[in-house]
Amino acid sequence: MPIYADVIVDINSAALDRVFTYELPETGEYSLGTRVKAPFGGRTIEGYIIALKSEPGMDASKVKRVLRPLEDYAALTGEQIELAMYMRAHCKCTLSSALRLMIPAQMRGERIKVKTCRTARLLLTGPELDTVIESQARAPKRRELLETLRDMGGCVRTSELPKGSSDALKKLSEAGVIEIAEDEARRAPAVYDSGRAHTRPPLTPCQQRAFDELYAALDGGGRFLLHGVTGSGKTEVYMRIIEELLSRGRTAILLVPEISLTPQMAEQFTARFGDLCALLHSRLSAGERFDEWRRIRRGEARVVIGARSAVFAPVENLGAIIIDEEHESSYLADNYPSYDAREIAQERCAINRALLLLGSATPSVSTYMRTLAGVRPENKLTLIEMAERVNRRALPEVKIIDMRKELLRGNRSIFSGELKQALDETFRAGEQAILFLNRRGYSTFVSCRNCGYVEKCDNCDVTMTYHQYDNMLRCHYCGAERRPHTICPSCGSPYIKYFGVGTQKVEEELNALFPEAGVVRMDADTTSGKDAHARLLHEFGTGDKQALIGTQMVAKGLDFPRVTLVGVIAADTSLNLPDYRAFERTFQLITQAAGRAGRADKPGRVIVQSYEPDHYAIKLAAAQDYRAFFTQEAGRRRQGLYPPFTIIARLLIEGRDKARVESTAVELEKQFQAFLDGDARMKQQIVQMRAMEAPLKLIRGLSRWQVFVKLYARGPSDGVLDFMARLESERAQDKSDVNVVLEISPASIL
Repeated sequence: MPIYADVIVDINSAALDRVFTYELPETGEYSLGTRVKAPFGGRTIEGYIIALKSEPGMDASKVKRVLRPLEDYAALTGEQIELAMYMRAHCKCTLSSALRLMIPAQMRGERIKVKTCRTARLLLTGPELDTVIESQARAPKRRELLETLRDMGGCVRTSELPKGSSDALKKLSEAGVIEIAEDEARRAPAVYDSGRAHTRPPLTPCQQRAFDELYAALDGGGRFLLHGVTGSGKTEVYMRIIEELLSRGRTAILLVPEISLTPQMAEQFTARFGDLCALLHSRLSAGERFDEWRRIRRGEARVVIGARSAVFAPVENLGAIIIDEEHESSYLADNYPSYDAREIAQERCAINRALLLLGSATPSVSTYMRTLAGVRPENKLTLIEMAERVNRRALPEVKIIDMRKELLRGNRSIFSGELKQALDETFRAGEQAILFLNRRGYSTFVSCRNCGYVEKCDNCDVTMTYHQYDNMLRCHYCGAERRPHTICPSCGSPYIKYFGVGTQKVEEELNALFPEAGVVRMDADTTSGKDAHARLLHEFGTGDKQALIGTQMVAKGLDFPRVTLVGVIAADTSLNLPDYRAFERTFQLITQAAGRAGRADKPGRVIVQSYEPDHYAIKLAAAQDYRAFFTQEAGRRRQGLYPPFTIIARLLIEGRDKARVESTAVELEKQFQAFLDGDARMKQQIVQMRAMEAPLKLIRGLSRWQVFVKLYARGPSDGVLDFMARLESERAQDKSDVNVVLEISPASIL
């Protein structure tokens, strides 16, 4: 009797976002989640089986047959298929685009294979093996080979055996003493080694209270926010919860926001859980990612550590998803399909009755709001607070330096007088310092002092950043680069000046002031190579270099016991960005950066340099007063009707023809207005809706407009978002050179 399957074809098209029925061959293994090769139109495509059935539900003579399975196992779990359907409904994307997130990209098109190696395995042990070795007195090569195999554990890659062993291998294999086989070879990610001993410390009273409350929720699941000050020991609580889950036969996912945090987390968790840990992040090679994914899929790895996309890891019997530094915007995917990893995690936990744990010293305003009274039950988070550092260590002393006064004193250096002195004292004491600046490069921009000309990217509506090490201007959006002008191309003046400060310039000045200290710089330029994060962190962790300079990747999560000083070079860099979250992000960055100091026995101190020292985000970050910041920021958001009190969405329109991009935006605005005029209930949801140029008008040569929408968070918002998704879908079918993408709660509105 024929068996049929509902298949989602692996083609990202709204017009094809539906199931297609296929008959399954009598040979081959097929189940829910199997990837298949199948005929489609006049070609063959890949697809995913999302349901099996005994009847086709249509004329059987018109049903095509699947050609073959792509793997001898189901690539997707039933839960992942359910999760993809959730994403289609809530993220307004096609089912195929959601399913693609569940597997390594290189599996599509069969671009990656299992790596194998030839191995030799002893079939004898103990006295029996000793007897055979003794019998090889007249065959020294065979004897040597057997002794080598014995001493190396009995199973060795043939490539690791002594040269000239091939004949001996063959003879011993024929004699039934050893077995030669092709085994799977794991492409294992390199694990960071700090050289520190990792113990299982006793829990502090604060940690114990947090653990006890979470432990009580492990059976039925629950949603929690762990608000712990920097250095309070949140990571140890995470590990204790995972230990308990593993003892119950369950699995766990730990998400971290930055690849730079993955090495230290991986080291700690691997030291505790060994090969039960798997890593998933974008800096793995294709082979490493595939092999880690396979270990998870087979149930060999039961603890997954990774960045945003690890939320889709194919674990089964899920017990918890833990999201460290939950406030980070990197959990928002800004490409298609756009999603919030925190929302996906909540849905996965609901499906599995698993624990959802969000952790941060500086929770996002939206997240903390969910802990308050009056929040709807489906959004409610239980608050757990850890207000003390481990061993009651004091929070670092924080001092704000008014850089306006430094200028009046004639100090035009990057460093205030107080920061210079503190650095000198720190280095003389043999301790370490971290300097944070949220800008890479040498200078922010290059300008003519005579006419005001600024070096801008030809492809993007942004200034280019000067990089001194190779004397190049670079666009940090499209990667375009060129040599800086020595003569102004606008007025012919020679008065070209480099303005602003980047990490390279900080490094240069620090080396000039303290040539013996040694400097490690971490930014997008120095961490682009494979394993660069781990290598640089190891270099600093050994203590040979006393200063670490970096962008936001060094401002959170890192733990170095010898760091006693943190300097925030320009605290107000992010204050004036055109983003309603600018104050929140400034507070978070300063608080998190400050938290890197004094995490061991020696007290820490923090020096924050600012030209706006009286801004509440800076003053309250220095005071480490999250509650006061939340109260003031939430009040500002409520008054200005910003999230979480509203939802922001936009249709982003991009294309090379500026006039067509603008006309498309205007037409979409008209269609949107007609929809609202026809539905009074939906119209009441709208706070603001209009077509306008995007803040960044040009990126990678593409003109950009947007239909910007702000709507009330309470009420039938899905109706408005569904209509926006329909507009996106209709434009996609036009196949024009103008691209329209729906973004809901975008990570950036630039």
